[in-house]
Amino acid sequence: MINIHEVVETNEMIEKENLDVRTITLGISLLDCIDSDLDRLCDKIYNKIYETAKDLVKTGDQISREFGIPIVNKRISVTPIALVGGAACKTPSDFAKIAATLDKVAKAVGVNFIGGYSALVSKGMTEADRLLIESIPEALSTTDVVCSSINVGSTKTGINMDAVRLMGSIVKKTAEATKEADSLGCAKLVIFCNAPDDNPFMAGAFHGVTEADKIINVGVSGPGVVKTALEKVRGENFEVLCETIKKTAFKVTRVGQLVAQEASKRLGVPFGIIDLSLAPTPAIGDSVADILHEIGVEHAGAPGTTAALALLNDQVKKGGVMASSYVGGLSGAFIPVSEDQGMINAVEAGALSLEKLEAMTCVCSVGLDMIAIPGDTKDTTIAGIIADEMAIGMINQKTTAVRLIPVIGKGVGETVEFGGLLGYAPIMPVNQFSCDDFVNRGGRIPAPVHSFKN
Repeated sequence: MINIHEVVETNEMIEKENLDVRTITLGISLLDCIDSDLDRLCDKIYNKIYETAKDLVKTGDQISREFGIPIVNKRISVTPIALVGGAACKTPSDFAKIAATLDKVAKAVGVNFIGGYSALVSKGMTEADRLLIESIPEALSTTDVVCSSINVGSTKTGINMDAVRLMGSIVKKTAEATKEADSLGCAKLVIFCNAPDDNPFMAGAFHGVTEADKIINVGVSGPGVVKTALEKVRGENFEVLCETIKKTAFKVTRVGQLVAQEASKRLGVPFGIIDLSLAPTPAIGDSVADILHEIGVEHAGAPGTTAALALLNDQVKKGGVMASSYVGGLSGAFIPVSEDQGMINAVEAGALSLEKLEAMTCVCSVGLDMIAIPGDTKDTTIAGIIADEMAIGMINQKTTAVRLIPVIGKGVGETVEFGGLLGYAPIMPVNQFSCDDFVNRGGRIPAPVHSFKN
């Protein structure tokens, strides 16, 4: 039974500590839309998404009002478009036409993002995969709410270095194509290793081929709640610290479970998973870096940061899995620089470098996320950074990702403003030594020996 103390406590979390349900994401399979005629394919995609998602935003708003729980975003994820468009698309511009359809229907139903302009190429690329990847600069520069993700590696298959090299070039071309908006297109493009099929968070969400025809996935978030809880145990030992994080994560996840079950019932769509990630926002008091500071490091990036983040990530998962039978997605702590005021402060103080962020990704939920870099960074250098992050994911059997934004026309010491949830970011320096010969070799980095589980 829920007692009045817990009701009051949850209300305080919402009103004072930035507790929210970050997103309700409706996953939709488009496999039954496949057609060899591009116009018919686009019509089928529009109609399927519209009919399935037309009540999503209204339902989310109703739940938010009735339960008093902020639901920040309502989103859609679809089957990777490289699979859906392969029979109809013969050029990159053909794929971009599907992106325009996704953008149109997403706006029609009122969601803030639609994900799934994606390809899964961890072992090799089909012609459709290559065409979709080559279309990304056009697709992201001519749409507003479409998000793209490419999975280039996995623990089971290794790393497709041809795809990594290509993505280094695509990130740069996307930056150029959206340079009038401070290369904003790159904020909607993420490169994965071990991408999950049920991730509700953008820009990496897509509806996996192992999923049902439609599914509800919910992402919860509460960095401010965790920080406030830890303020009450300041100076206590690690046992008390860990127990506090676990108990708080349990409470946060229960809120998400309630919203997920209610949305599933009202929409008539099966409940998929709760993603119990600590996803920060630019709002003051809603920062993962501030939690690390509360644990005991002066700034994110100081010695001890990686250990503190590992502790935080593990305790969040331990607390969250007790609160829901179906935990999935990414589930852990996000460390996006532009979306976390504490991370921005650490960069500006000189405490946090790209290399330290890479070390932190070994123990956190995703990877190098929303990091602005100089616009003149070479595409081979970007490919090298991607390869490093993919290797961390492959060897550690975890999801890792890269969302770098080379801001055309800007350099180290300048800042870039993205607005809204995407925040602002200082341009971070990048190692200038060359990795050209490495990324230009071509082929695949083999899977590690511990991938052989059968």
